[in-house]
Parts: sequence; structure tokens; C-alpha cells
Amino acid sequence: MRRREFILALGGAAAWPLAARPALGSEASGQRGDSKLQPAMPVVGFLSGRSPASDADLVAAFRRALGESGFVEGQNVAIEFRWADGRLDQLPALAAELIERKVAVLFAGASESLGSALRVAAASVPVVFATGTDPVAANLVASLNRPGGNLTGVTVITAALWPKRLELLRELISPTPVIALLVNPSNTYTIPAMRELNDAAGKIGQDVVVLNADAEREFEPAFTSLSAKGASALVVADDPLFAGRRARLIDRAARHAIPVI
Repeated sequence: MRRREFILALGGAAAWPLAARPALGSEASGQRGDSKLQPAMPVVGFLSGRSPASDADLVAAFRRALGESGFVEGQNVAIEFRWADGRLDQLPALAAELIERKVAVLFAGASESLGSALRVAAASVPVVFATGTDPVAANLVASLNRPGGNLTGVTVITAALWPKRLELLRELISPTPVIALLVNPSNTYTIPAMRELNDAAGKIGQDVVVLNADAEREFEPAFTSLSAKGASALVVADDPLFAGRRARLIDRAARHAIPVI
């Protein structure tokens, strides 16, 4: 199926599989005279690696866009949310829950951590993803212009911006003998981005040290170690854990008087 046809299909009522259920009030009230069946609401699955608080604006836009297509939550469509809250290892199980729920379509954020799970899901349900990495390299789609299959979506490829952030931080704060990079080691897709950043750092003669944090409790030790490592600035990697806790990271940066990008 071509991508344009696929996306148009998602916006049309014909795309929603309708499951039959007893008419409300018949069996519950003990009345057996009305045996008519009416269709159940289609269910949209919403899967995110972040948290409800950090994605509040995105969820509002999601609901608004559905409404513009004629789908109003609670009236003619239902939305089921699953949040990993930065624990990326939970994403495949959460995706399986939504597939078991027999959603009509699945939206998946943080899809770079869901490659195989989304390919399995796409065998039974249309999947729309959002990712910050290359979806071709992540084996989500065959190509950018012709994704193929039952998977499509958008990418902003933010990992490619890491070297530019490093360069900008170096220009703004000089001299900067050491710049630290905060990463989530459980996010495997930080590895190629770190490689690009290290290559960029080598070309401009910038020393970089890596700090790891895969849970909020590790933020403070990471910031505390900055002075011991001689770092005078910090680059925070793109990751659902960090995105969902921006305010906490900013607060720690202010208390430790460390410039952060």
C-alpha cells in the first residue's frame, strides 16, 4: 500500500474494524426481547516512551487532529494510552498489550526502541510511528519515500544534531577543555549518535566524557561527577527519560552552575 493511501485510510471510517457487542441495556436489564447488535467504538492505541506529564501538549494535539478528522474521543472513538515513563525496556510489552486489545490502529513514539515489536504489530494492525532516528536504519521501513508494508510515520532524526550542539556549546562557552555528554545507556540508538559526536569532537580538538543515567536517581550523581571529570558544560542526549524530566535536569544544572544544551 502506498503511504498516501495508507494515511488517508486511517482518516476514513472504512479503516476501522467494527466489533459487534450487545446493545446497551438489553442483557444488563434482564430484557431479552431486543437482540440487535451495535458496533463497538474503534480503539486507537497510543504508545509513548515518555510520561503523561511530558507529553500533555502532544496528547492535546493528537486529540485535536482526530477531532478534525471527525473522531471525538468518547463519542465515536476510544483511545488507550500506554506510558513507559523513560523505561524503554517496557515498551515491547506495552505494545503487545495494545495489540492484544485489538486496537484499530497503533501510534508509537520512541519507535527506535521498538523495531521488532512494531514489525510484529504491523502484521495485524496499521502502525504510525514517530522517531528521532533513521527509520530505515532501524529497519522500520524499506525506504523514506516508499516505506512499504503496514508501517509509516515521521522522523526528525534529532541524533544528527548532537555534533551541532557540541559545536554551539563550544562557541558560546570558551574555553571549554572538557564537555560532558549525558546519555541513557539502555537506549541502544544513542550508540551511533555518540559515534558521530565523538567524530565531530575529534575534528575540532574537543575532549568529551560520557555520563550515564538510565533512571532519575542517577541524575544527581552524574551532575556531581562533572567537576571531578573537569567538565565545564553538558550536552543532554535525546531520550524519553530526559525529555520527560526536563524541569529536574534544568534545576540540577542551575544548582551545579553548569551550562547545558
